Amino acid sequence: MKPRITVLTLGVDDLERAVTFYRDGLGWPTEGIIGTEFEHGAVAFFDLQAGVRLALWKRKDIAHEAKIPLAASSPTEFTIGHNVGSREEVDQILELAAKAGATITDPPHEAFWGGYSGYFQDPDGHLWEVVWNPAWEIES
Repeated sequence: MKPRITVLTLGVDDLERAVTFYRDGLGWPTEGIIGTEFEHGAVAFFDLQAGVRLALWKRKDIAHEAKIPLAASSPTEFTIGHNVGSREEVDQILELAAKAGATITDPPHEAFWGGYSGYFQDPDGHLWEVVWNPAWEIES
């Protein structure tokens, strides 16, 4: 298996609310919700960087598709890292996320390892880290 990820799917409880957060709140382009003609098929896609997409899909539909019981969600299962080019950008994005309805769980701060970061949760509790790492060059 080649180490490649092409789609990150977030399970959500309210698909319309999640699309509104990412599309209207964060300004990410999408064609909106598609697949409503299929039972368990409604989904929304957002293009990230080249070759990677974010998908939003109802948690109950993921459970159905994967043949597993629907379980309680936990924001500590994983985090999504959004690396940026400066400390100022960390501040700007966390402010944007808060205005869009995110919960800031850890305000921007100097990190013990020499960077600068903060965390927010989207309306479904998914945990995002917005981080500037001085050792990584990020393309604009």
